[in-house]
Formats: sequence, structure tokens, C-alpha cells
Amino acid sequence: MQKIAIAIDGYSSTGKSTLAKQLAKALTYKYIDTGAMYRAITLFAMRNGFIGNGRESLEALVKLLPNITLNFVPNEELGFSEMYLNGENVEKDIRTLEVSKYVSRIAEIGQVRHMLVEMQKEMGKEKGIVMDGRDIGTVVFPDAELKVFMTASPQARATRRYKELLDRGEQVSYQEVLENVQKRDYIDSHREFSPLRKAEDAIEFDNSDMGLVEQFDRLHSIALRCLEKVT
Repeated sequence: MQKIAIAIDGYSSTGKSTLAKQLAKALTYKYIDTGAMYRAITLFAMRNGFIGNGRESLEALVKLLPNITLNFVPNEELGFSEMYLNGENVEKDIRTLEVSKYVSRIAEIGQVRHMLVEMQKEMGKEKGIVMDGRDIGTVVFPDAELKVFMTASPQARATRRYKELLDRGEQVSYQEVLENVQKRDYIDSHREFSPLRKAEDAIEFDNSDMGLVEQFDRLHSIALRCLEKVT
């Protein structure tokens, strides 16, 4: 069967990564979480004092981009690949609310986007890939055979993210998470480089009132119908 590229874009905390991961496993495709790549750069910036606590020295960060290596390393026990930053497994460190506060700011830097987009294009050259992010269907894979744009109300997304963070042991408030979701929406949609927007040929997928099983079943059916058309 001919392999295709599947691009899943959408707002933060819509469950893109969870669904994309499940879909890739069902189709035996590669899965790439581009958000993890931007989060890893953000973590690097925070650790080196380029951003956070009222500081912002993004020019210094840009100069060090060539020294940053990012790799997805398969974890057979978990069933998916984890993000490694300069040889260190940072999968848990990049998922905190603190990183979420700054990732949209880092993601709007033109040099950062250029670097990561080139890496992402290379990863998907052979197709057979499910990639999720903010600009996959519009910039990374504009010719992807299947494009999905995921959305949900800010309140639904904040509730999911809040529960997820509590489960990880983080001390956060729902209001803090909601404000972060809304702020990221604005920055992602208004940045100069590769703003978040729905590709003209993307299927809009609103999962505000869907459970995980229903979401996967619907998306899997959409993918199978797309595969039937190209084979």
C-alpha cells in the first residue's frame, strides 16, 4: 500500500500528540512530535538564562542554535520516541507548565523555525509519517495527502491540560493553565513566521465534546479513506 504524509495541526492542548501517536501506531507509520522540538529549544534557552524570570536574550540564543542537537530516541517500553537534547533525555522536563509559558515566544523566532522546519522536512521525505504541530500542513508538508486541523474550546483544552499537569505532580491552578492556553493561542496565531492557521484543504476536527476513543475512531476512519483514494 502506498504510504502518505499525514499533517496534524491545531491549537495547544487539543490532544494532537496523543491522537497522532495512536494513529501512527495503527498505521505502522513514524510519529514526529514537532512541539517537543520547540519545547527542547525552550528548555535550552531557560537553562542558559536566555529567557524566563524577566530575562530575554534571544540574540544570544540564536548564536548557539548550531550547537544544539535534537534527536527522537525510540523507547520500546513506552511505545514511542522520546526527545533528547544534546544527548540528554528531556522528555519529562519539556512537558512542564514553565516550559509551556515560553515555548510560543521561542517558536516565533525566525531562525528557530527555519532550523526545525528543515529538520522536519528531512524526516518526512520518505512519507509513511504522522507529524503534528502548528505549521505542518501549511509549511512543512504543504503537499501532504491528509491534513487535519484540530480545535476545541479554550476551556475544554485548559481542563485537559490542568488534569494532565496535576497527574504529573505539578502545583498549578486551573486559571493559570487557562490563561496560558489563551496566551499561546494569540502568539501562535499572530506571529510573523509560520503563524498557526488552518490549511485550505485541511479537515477541521473539533474534539471539544469527544472522548479519546471516539476521537481516534473518527481520525482513523478518515485516514483509511484517504489511503483508499491514493492506492
